[in-house]
Amino acid sequence: MLQRIELRDIKVYGYHGCLAEEERIGGNYVVDLWVDADVSPAFETDKLTDTIDYVVLNKIVKEEMAIRSKLIEQVANRIMVRVKASDSRIERAGVCVRKIAPPIKGDVAEVAFRLEG
Repeated sequence: MLQRIELRDIKVYGYHGCLAEEERIGGNYVVDLWVDADVSPAFETDKLTDTIDYVVLNKIVKEEMAIRSKLIEQVANRIMVRVKASDSRIERAGVCVRKIAPPIKGDVAEVAFRLEG
């Protein structure tokens, strides 16, 4: 049986986008991440080594968000690849990268890209 670990609303500042001002000025992003893995041994042992360390997952998100990309799709994919490679117990994962107040015409609170697999 798989269990799910979720990290919600990871707030980061990044420099992603196709416009020159996005590269120069940057903007606010929010990332959600989840992983499915069998961490049931932790129920009995109460040991961090028997689960997925969410500190490691958060570090991956922060490191990948610090690497500039034009597209949030690329950032989300990099996060997914690293997360899945971080622990062999992870069977499925999902990431959603949200760009807050994107520089587009109109009143748009955010744009988001979600990737699962």
